[in-house]
Amino acid sequence: MLAFHEILESIQMIQEENLDIRTITLGVSLMDCADADALSACRKAYDKITRCAARLVEVGESIQREYGIPIVNKRIAVTPVALVAGASDATDYTCFARTLEDAASAVGVNFIGGFAALVHKGVTRSDRLLIESLPAALSETERVCAAVNVATTKAGINMDAVALMGRVVKETAARTADRDGIGCTRLVVFANAPEDNPFMAGAFHGVGEPECVVNVGVSGPGVVKRAVEKMPRNADMGLLSEKIKKMAFKITRMGEFVGREAARRLGVPFGIVDLSLAPTPAVGDSVAEIIEAMGLERCGGPGTTAALALLNDAVKKGGAMASAYVGGLSGAFIPVSEDAGMVRAVAAGALSLEKLEAMTSICSVGLDMIAVPGDTPAETIAAIIADEASIGVVNHKTTAVRIIPAPGKKPGDRVEFGGLLGGAPVMAVSRFSPAGFIARGGRIPAPVQSLGN
Repeated sequence: MLAFHEILESIQMIQEENLDIRTITLGVSLMDCADADALSACRKAYDKITRCAARLVEVGESIQREYGIPIVNKRIAVTPVALVAGASDATDYTCFARTLEDAASAVGVNFIGGFAALVHKGVTRSDRLLIESLPAALSETERVCAAVNVATTKAGINMDAVALMGRVVKETAARTADRDGIGCTRLVVFANAPEDNPFMAGAFHGVGEPECVVNVGVSGPGVVKRAVEKMPRNADMGLLSEKIKKMAFKITRMGEFVGREAARRLGVPFGIVDLSLAPTPAVGDSVAEIIEAMGLERCGGPGTTAALALLNDAVKKGGAMASAYVGGLSGAFIPVSEDAGMVRAVAAGALSLEKLEAMTSICSVGLDMIAVPGDTPAETIAAIIADEASIGVVNHKTTAVRIIPAPGKKPGDRVEFGGLLGGAPVMAVSRFSPAGFIARGGRIPAPVQSLGN
């Protein structure tokens, strides 16, 4: 039973502190859509997605109306397209991206993920065709999200794939130059990508998942920030952690309820709740501001990584007590353009690319929504991806890079993407070249931790 004050507290969190369910993501397997004829495969995929997700938006909106819990996004994740399209005669996978776009538009979701390839140990013909199709696919669609996994702790880092992705990111930015390279905002390069992540742009429906499943991503930076601000300034680290744990518990319980209710109404299994603190450009809905509420003058200054470590650990502990099925990424996101506090920290000179990289050893994902100068070489982008993948591989965690080399922009300029994607200052990148290192190719061997069986 809920006490009266707990009900009032939940209402306050929704009305005043930006608490919401960030996304209900329906995972759909397309393995049975493979066909030697590409047009037949696309038709099967469209029919299955629109059939399985026909009521997704309706169900999300009905739950929101009945319970007063904001559900911001309804999304779809599908089997990595490279696994499905490989059976076809297609030599350009852009047609599959258009099919996903059409299906997403038909059912009314804002994003569909799974235009993806898993190349951490090698690149198949199908993987290469998908990767080569990425610039065209992302420039010709609005809802399609793409992911490429280039490394795992067990396999090491596929540096040939890393080098290829550096070039693909550059070409994708060039093809959407009239919109500040916005195509790159829907492209994520992963290490240790999870199969059940409900958040875009990296969501895909893993091969170990059921035919159809509902995964939920919660939000809540505003709630945690308000709770930290209400604590005495001399409250020690243990008390701070305990308070954040309690708030994470309440946020996750709400996400679990919504996920199970959506799954029941859709008649599919409930998968996981991803308890990541996901910021938005809205004032007060910022992970950076939580860190500053702990006592730091500005996010990015000395102590930032330690504060983020405390936050991430407390969120995981509180969330794990609230749900038996925590999954996805789960922790704290630190995107720049999507977090107003991060944007201010960059503008103030407190937050550099190098400091962000250090923070990614702690956070949920990695270098996320980072705008860099448009003339940044492909080899430098590849090296940034390799650095981030190394952090993930060695630390047994998911890391990723979503980087936007904004055409025509230089450090200090701004990019604007709108909506949840926000806008941000262009960050400076080291001008020292890693080209010789990237040109070596091959595979960085897995660390000794990979022998842990």
